[in-house]
Amino acid sequence: MEANEGSYRMTTWNLEGMKTHLFICNGSSCMKKEGEEITQAIRDEIQQLALDKEIHTTRTRCNGRCKDACVVIAYPQGNWYRVPTTAHARALVQDLHHVSLQQEHVFALREGVLQRTTQTTAIKGIDKVKEG
Repeated sequence: MEANEGSYRMTTWNLEGMKTHLFICNGSSCMKKEGEEITQAIRDEIQQLALDKEIHTTRTRCNGRCKDACVVIAYPQGNWYRVPTTAHARALVQDLHHVSLQQEHVFALREGVLQRTTQTTAIKGIDKVKEG
């Protein structure tokens, strides 16, 4: 369904039945590390596997994990991944449980709180709030 707002055509998708929403970082650090190619690989793999009704994608700006570029966040699962190549991007779509990318799995949502995964090789990062 499309609505006209001025000279722009805005699309409003029916997301009913969607299982996963992938937020793909397109901030400057991620774009320098193939963010555009990774975004297109994810979208292409979704289309090739006919998963358009199960997986929705959204480009974001910086997600605050520049050292992990390119960052992809899966919701409602709450999993954060570093996706360094288009091959990783395709693997992420192929494996909805993301088992094949365990080392790239940086954070997981557990009991409503993001927690660093034990298997990740990604750096911890600096604390957002300084003590003292």
